[in-house]
Amino acid sequence: MAQSNLTKSVEPRLAELAAHSGYELVDVELVREGASRYLRIYIDKPGGITLNDCESYHHACMPMVEEVDYDFLEVCSPGLDRPLKKQKDFDRFAGKPVEVHFYKPLNGAKQMEGTLVGLVEQKIVLSVNGEEQAFDMRDVSLCRPVITFTEADFDIPEDGEA
Repeated sequence: MAQSNLTKSVEPRLAELAAHSGYELVDVELVREGASRYLRIYIDKPGGITLNDCESYHHACMPMVEEVDYDFLEVCSPGLDRPLKKQKDFDRFAGKPVEVHFYKPLNGAKQMEGTLVGLVEQKIVLSVNGEEQAFDMRDVSLCRPVITFTEADFDIPEDGEA
């Protein structure tokens, strides 16, 4: 089953199951890695996904993906730095810092960071140093949130012992 058929026939049922189970279906992909085909399903929920969530959804979705030709089924969290692919992803991360990677250099740069304004007419719009710039989706290989950590994010004892 090709990715386009997977998206049309299986993804809507997986999204309905996810919503019924209290999750959001973030993405579904069928990828070849070496000699194996992986069917990867990414789910999320407010507060994040646990291993138990992935296991529960894995068991529930197996009958829905029987028609898909895959070797391994993985259900996982999209992660903090998940790629932004759909309109809802761009809407969710508007106002946040993102990095954009290009297939080939644009204005001498292979990547750029800025504050995401949004996805407008298939163009990723960033605010870079107070100036809006738009990039056609077909020129972008990856757009994902920038994750930064500070010392306040870690609970490190003052004496240095863990």
